[in-house]
Amino acid sequence: MAKRKTTHRGPARRKSASPPSGNPQDNGEWIYGWHAVHAALDNPRRSAGRLVATPEAADRLRKELPASQPEILERGRLDDILPQAAVHQGIALFAPVLPETAIEDLLSETPPGAIVVVLDQVTDPHNVGAVLRSAAAFGAIGVMVQDRSAPPSGGALTKSASGALDIVPLVRVTNLARALELLAEAGFWRIGFDGDAAKTLADAPLDGKIALVLGAEGGGLRRLTREACDHLVRIEAPGALQTLNVSNAAAIALYETVRRNQAKD
Repeated sequence: MAKRKTTHRGPARRKSASPPSGNPQDNGEWIYGWHAVHAALDNPRRSAGRLVATPEAADRLRKELPASQPEILERGRLDDILPQAAVHQGIALFAPVLPETAIEDLLSETPPGAIVVVLDQVTDPHNVGAVLRSAAAFGAIGVMVQDRSAPPSGGALTKSASGALDIVPLVRVTNLARALELLAEAGFWRIGFDGDAAKTLADAPLDGKIALVLGAEGGGLRRLTREACDHLVRIEAPGALQTLNVSNAAAIALYETVRRNQAKD
């Protein structure tokens, strides 16, 4: 196997992962949709907030989570307090944002087969949410994004993640190239996805700790991101359409990585 590339630039400053302070109404978000709210209520890292539901949704909630005490609102009133066209399924929760997970905390203790998904300038909240869902389904320990080119948590992202945001940490970093170096130092092989790569996913060395690095549709991986990867691969599709949505590509990459590792056990 080829030698993993690393660059040492001294210790990184540790970022605080302490919970947000102040009035929750000033530092909170609306979470809506059944799966997203259910996962948030089950998450011990979420502080208590305002839970609202239509009469029908409240009946279901009391059956599944008897301790919950929702405020009853008619559907029209719920529509009024949420973003326009929010698909809320009759239930919403206003809660403080999740405490931020620092990359150093994520990588402090990682199991031998740990998987991290790294997104390079994927700005669509629906795509990021869908990637989080796949990451949760296949047991990834985190999804990493560059802070200035990623959607905020809450709203569309939380709804699209369908509860996964409360299962898989979304790690925001300032410098993605430096974050990829930290992944290498933690023992991860960085597998970048590029439609023009000579190797296919089937050729990738998917053993050990793996970081799957994917870019946005159209632009793909930026130059510095590609150069920081240990291997560049493409997903080979036999059909007429060769390009995949980033969330579809992430799901395929996660499935293949997990399948390959399980075959060795």
